[in-house]
Amino acid sequence: MIDVIRAGMLSSVQDLGRHGYRHLGVSSGGALDALSLEIGNRIVGNRPDAAGIELTLGAATLRFTRATRIAITGTDFGATLDDKPVYSWWSLPVQAGQELTLRGAKHGMRGYVCVAGGIDVLPMLGSRSTDLGACFGGLGGRALRDGDRLATGVPQSQKNDAFSPAGVAFGVKAPAWCKFVYVEEPLRRGKHTPGNAWSLPVRVLRGPEYETFTSTAQRDFWNEEWTITPNSNRMGFRLAGTVLERTDKADLLSHAVLPGTIQVPPNGQPIVLMGDAQTTGGYPKIGSVIRADLWKLAQARLNGGVRFIETTMEAARHALAEERMYVKQVEAAIAMHAERLDGKST
Repeated sequence: MIDVIRAGMLSSVQDLGRHGYRHLGVSSGGALDALSLEIGNRIVGNRPDAAGIELTLGAATLRFTRATRIAITGTDFGATLDDKPVYSWWSLPVQAGQELTLRGAKHGMRGYVCVAGGIDVLPMLGSRSTDLGACFGGLGGRALRDGDRLATGVPQSQKNDAFSPAGVAFGVKAPAWCKFVYVEEPLRRGKHTPGNAWSLPVRVLRGPEYETFTSTAQRDFWNEEWTITPNSNRMGFRLAGTVLERTDKADLLSHAVLPGTIQVPPNGQPIVLMGDAQTTGGYPKIGSVIRADLWKLAQARLNGGVRFIETTMEAARHALAEERMYVKQVEAAIAMHAERLDGKST
């Protein structure tokens, strides 16, 4: 069991999502930074889609009632284990009774705690993810609270392998240190972000209704900075900036939407749909964030700046292939670590 001593602002149980039910109106949900959850699971010996704990901004404290293995991924929360600093993107042995404390996020928005065996809550429609809007899945369909207890599954690892609680800690290269995360676009100082910080470049494909927007709106969509407003959540990021106007203001029939879709309601301020978004909508779609950049957008902070970079389907597929190559490199690093341990034991 894991005792939730302090739950944090908005912590919930998430896996890689609830797929195959959008035609029934059920959102996919799951970890907004799916790459961080997947890597965290891999370095503790779990399946990539095992459930972990998604933390938003922090802070939280967890106590482990038995020896296990954990990993912290996503943004840096300044974590300590029994008051000793521990690092993100490392597989860490934990002994019974130890407490993990995660402080406020230093840069990004979300962090993930993965535990050997995964968080063992009742699956709903094939997933353990929490749908906070529909109030099902996870632990009672809600965010975690102080005093909650979370069961963990049976670890797949063996007693003496790399993922044993008795094994040594090891780490992997974080995505932020990899070339594939960078977008080839001149860096520009943000106009609206606090401290005039850099804005986040996000690659976007044109949407079906792109041509119904005025030429000025199209230009501004690509050239202006958009601010992520505090009125944003796991369903969608509401942006503020230049008003985007349409030449054709005819109403649209309700149609299918997906995470990454950028809708423009009548007020002209875009909304980027995220993991818990509805399955249909009637607003015009000016663009769509490519899948390979959704996890980066999930780490953007409220009141932070975003710039949209136009891309192509070919480039979007290439970006996703580079992300998958990074995952394969992590798998290779884990295998090499396990081989070294086997060599020492023999």
